[in-house]
Amino acid sequence: MESWDEVRTAFHVARVGTVSGAAEALGVHHATVIRHIDSLEDRLGVKLFQRHARGYTTTEAGQDLLRVAQATDEQFSQLSGRIKGRGNEVSGELVVTSLGGLSHMLVPVLTEFQRDYPDLIVRFLTGERLFRLEYGEAHVAIRAGKAPEQPDNVVQPFFQQAITLYASDSYIAQRGLPTGVDDFGGHVFVSADDAESRAPFHKWLRDTVPESAITFRSGDVYAQRYAIEQGAGIGFMSQLQAQEIGGLTEVVPPRADWSAPLWIVTHMDLHRTTKVQTFLSFLKSRAEGWGGL
Repeated sequence: MESWDEVRTAFHVARVGTVSGAAEALGVHHATVIRHIDSLEDRLGVKLFQRHARGYTTTEAGQDLLRVAQATDEQFSQLSGRIKGRGNEVSGELVVTSLGGLSHMLVPVLTEFQRDYPDLIVRFLTGERLFRLEYGEAHVAIRAGKAPEQPDNVVQPFFQQAITLYASDSYIAQRGLPTGVDDFGGHVFVSADDAESRAPFHKWLRDTVPESAITFRSGDVYAQRYAIEQGAGIGFMSQLQAQEIGGLTEVVPPRADWSAPLWIVTHMDLHRTTKVQTFLSFLKSRAEGWGGL
């Protein structure tokens, strides 16, 4: 149907039986009601109403339209109620996106949050692609690097991870522990497979050691971490995760240019909803020891 306004007008005329009554219910001029009815009948090629001195009564075709319009109107009313209700509830979907490297920190938070709100469906999306908040692809995004500048986004500082090079106990037992950058000769490293990786620490490593020294490469951050843990080479990891894993020794102190600030990003249309505000408060409370908000 080309115009729901016309169908809705016909529905109200059928329900109250007069043009003036429908106009009052819809808050429009009676001429608008007549124009809608005439236009709808012309488009359908049938008469929907019989006109008489006391008002309008529906024809058989009008009765068919009335049944469909009434069902549609009721469904819209129910949908409106659900949408308005959800604005004040922590239910439905919560879509959070971040770099995959933050999963070990965010998944426990999301799991705990879902325990508190069991009606919630959590969708945790990771990857290099920037999910577009303006198109509703996510409620909350955790992004790294320069503060996002997309219009209509609410950007809040989150925290900054301290990242440095680690060697596992098994690696040290096999190859020893370098005393610093000048002692990297003879050691092997774990890094990203993509030579154009934007991560500042991966860029630094490729500028500092020979390409041949990077002997374990992967596009999967979890594989890189596991390789470091298993002794495949020296590689980068956040201090927080290294502490969680254990059995790792810091090779050099962390450098400021190896870590990028993290930001919490939401779209202004969803930022003030109960669901998003409740999750943001919960996330920030759990992240207080992660590196400073």
